[in-house]
Amino acid sequence: MPMSSSPAVAVAVASAAVVALAVANRVLYKLALVPLKSYPFLLAQLTTFGYVTVYFSILYARYRAGVVTRDMLTLPKIRFAVIGLLEALGVAAGMSAGAMLPGPAIPILSQSFLVWQLIFSVLLLGKTYSLRQIIGCLLVTSGVILAVASGANDGHLLSGVKLIWPLLMVVSSAFQAGASILKGKRPDIFVVNSFGSGFQALFVFLLLPLLSNLRGIKLAELSGHLNGGAECFLNVGESPIDCGGAPFLPLLFIFVNMAFNISLLNLVKMSSAVVASLTATSAVPISIYIHSLPLPYIPQGAELSASFIFGGIVLLMGLILYNLPQSSKESKTD
Repeated sequence: MPMSSSPAVAVAVASAAVVALAVANRVLYKLALVPLKSYPFLLAQLTTFGYVTVYFSILYARYRAGVVTRDMLTLPKIRFAVIGLLEALGVAAGMSAGAMLPGPAIPILSQSFLVWQLIFSVLLLGKTYSLRQIIGCLLVTSGVILAVASGANDGHLLSGVKLIWPLLMVVSSAFQAGASILKGKRPDIFVVNSFGSGFQALFVFLLLPLLSNLRGIKLAELSGHLNGGAECFLNVGESPIDCGGAPFLPLLFIFVNMAFNISLLNLVKMSSAVVASLTATSAVPISIYIHSLPLPYIPQGAELSASFIFGGIVLLMGLILYNLPQSSKESKTD
């Protein structure tokens, strides 16, 4: 095999891994919340602590290898704290909403991340976008609205689902987008992710009384709720809630989620952010289709209405249009 083809083959293999892990991550996200439907903040905390362990281990290895310097580690931590707070709110809100939403709606609503990212980068960073990117963002917005509106009539995907849950999923994307904007130019991605995940774990813990109260759990009941969540996660005791699938599904989700994010970072290094974004985008329709099928612990599947499918197509077109490589003329306007 010619040496010149090796990088292309490596990128193709890495892209395939990203697509596979992206689909598995989206599907397992919903499956992990089936046994922990009443305890989404427990899954958020477990996921965050998993990231703290992995990212700081990688950071230590990069420091020993000389990739990360002492100056990088002594940077002011206020930005990392704000990033951690926003990501904590995003994860907690997203998992709370994800526990109540049908599976196919989650990957659709999560794509509002792009819209928020564009809005925040314009308002906070003064960044400009090409007409093509703006149209792509408008298509994404239209696709999300069409998908949510499909639940207005009985028998459709979101019928019977309170409006608060899809709105909360969209709000969670706003928090995540805000955190991504604040990361900005970074000394090393693992410095940002390590300290950001550390503060995220702290804030998920500190905000637990407030977040639980929003779900109707009073402060006096919090201790019992946490004990119930631990018993459900371990699938022990006499929990009145069916915790089938725990702890296997939550642990599998945490592992795949971390593998996906690391593989995505690896693809960005090997190619570009555009290639990585387009690759991850290709997982959206696959995830929606798999979510609609009967799955373990979700045997009923989900019926996709025509308006929901149309909204998904519009959204996908917007994502592709937004992420297409820029021409030299467009790059001058950005």
